[in-house]
Amino acid sequence: MPENADIMPEQNSNSGRRLTRNQVFTLISAASLNFSSMICYSILGPFFPQEAMKKGASNTIIGLIFGCFALFNFLSSLILGKYIVQIGAKYMFVAGLFASGVVTILFGLLDKTPDGTIFIVMCFVVRSIDAVAFGASITASYSILAKAFPNNIATAMGCLEIFSGLGLVLGPPIGGILYQTFGYEVPFIALGSVVLLMVPLNIFILPQYESLPGKDSFWTLVKVPKVMLMCFSIAALSASLGFLDPTMSLFVTETFNLEVGYVGLVFLGLALSYSISSPLLGFISDKKPALRKWLFIVGNLGTALCFFMLGPAPIFHIESKLWLFVFVLVLDGFCIGLSGIPVYPEMLSAAYENGFEEGLSTLGLISGLFAAMWSAGAFIGPTLGGFLNEKLNFKWAAACQGLLPLVSFVLSLIFYTWEAHKRKKRSRSMEINSTVQEREHLLQET
Repeated sequence: MPENADIMPEQNSNSGRRLTRNQVFTLISAASLNFSSMICYSILGPFFPQEAMKKGASNTIIGLIFGCFALFNFLSSLILGKYIVQIGAKYMFVAGLFASGVVTILFGLLDKTPDGTIFIVMCFVVRSIDAVAFGASITASYSILAKAFPNNIATAMGCLEIFSGLGLVLGPPIGGILYQTFGYEVPFIALGSVVLLMVPLNIFILPQYESLPGKDSFWTLVKVPKVMLMCFSIAALSASLGFLDPTMSLFVTETFNLEVGYVGLVFLGLALSYSISSPLLGFISDKKPALRKWLFIVGNLGTALCFFMLGPAPIFHIESKLWLFVFVLVLDGFCIGLSGIPVYPEMLSAAYENGFEEGLSTLGLISGLFAAMWSAGAFIGPTLGGFLNEKLNFKWAAACQGLLPLVSFVLSLIFYTWEAHKRKKRSRSMEINSTVQEREHLLQET
C-alpha cells in the first residue's frame, strides 16, 4: 500500500473539520498514554526524596535516580525512532505501555530492599527499564499522532497536553495522600495497575499504520539549523521541569513547613496552567504558522525569568513567599507551553523543507529525536539540580537552571533574525531575476 494512501483520508477530514474513526481512536490511545505515564511519573515528587533519604540516599543520588530515567529514555528513543517502521508503531506503543505498568508496580516494592547500596541500585535498575518502556510508547505515539493529523499536529498535541497536565496534576496529590494513608507501596501498585488496564484498550482501538523504511538518518536531520535550535530548546525546557522533581518538594517543606499531602497541591500550579493553555496555543500554532517563532521566543524568555524568580534568586533580595512561589509556577507553566507547543511542527516543517520524505519513517525520526532531546534535558535537570541544591541552595540552583532557557532565547533571536534576512535576500534576488527576464523578453520581441 502506498504511504500516501493512509494520509489522504485524514487530510480530507481535516479540511472538512470532521474526525475520522481512526483519528478518534488515535486521540483516545494517545490520551490514555499521556495521562497514565504522567501520573506514574509525577507521583514520585512529593514523597520519594524524603523516603530515599531515609534509605541512605543523598541529594545527588536522588537527582541521579530521577535523571537516569531520562538517560535511558534518550538512548531508547533514538534507537526506536530509527526502527519504528520495522518494529511496528502499534506494537511498540502497546509493548511499552505494558512494560511501564509492570515496573511501576515493582518500584512500589523497593522499600522492602535493604537500606543503602542495594536500595539505590534497585532504584536505578527499575527506573531504567521504565525509561525504555516509556521511550517506546511515547516515540510511537508522536509518530502515530503526526500520521493521523498531518495538517493539525500542534492542535492535536496541544489538546492531548490536557491529559498530560491532568496526569501531572493528579499524580502528586494522589501520590501524597495514598502515601500518607497507606504507606510507600500503595501509590505505585494502584497506579501501575491503572496503566496495565490501558493495555487491552489500546490493543483493541489503536489503528495500525503501515509504511516503508526511509533513506534519511538522525544525523541528516540534526544537521538542519532549525532542528538544532529546536533540539536545544526542548532539552532546556525539559531540564527546567526535571530540575523541580528532586528539589522543589524539599524546598517547599523546609521553607513553608507544608505537610507531604499539601506539597502535592503546590505542583498543581504549573501543571494546570500548562495543560489549560496548551490547546489554545496549539490551535494558534496551526492556524498562524508565522506566529510560531514569536510564541517560541517569548516562551523561552518567560521561562528563564520564572526560574530567576522561583526562589527568588538572592540578587533580587525578595523574601520567599508561598503565594509568590505558586504564582511563578503558574506563569512558568504558561511560558513552557508557549515555547514547547510550536517545537514539533517547526521540526516537521524544517524536515520537509530540506527534502525529507513524507511518511512514518520521517515521523519516527522526528518523534525519536524530540523524545530523545526531551529525555536529555530530563537527565540534566534532576542530576544538575540535585547537585546544585546540595552544594548551594534552591534559590541559587533555580537561578542557574534559568540560564538554559535564557540561552535558548538568545539563540532563537539570532536564528530567526538570520532566517528573515536570508528570506528577504532570496526574495530580492528573485525579483531581480524576474525583472531581467522580462527585459530580455521585451528586447527579443522588438
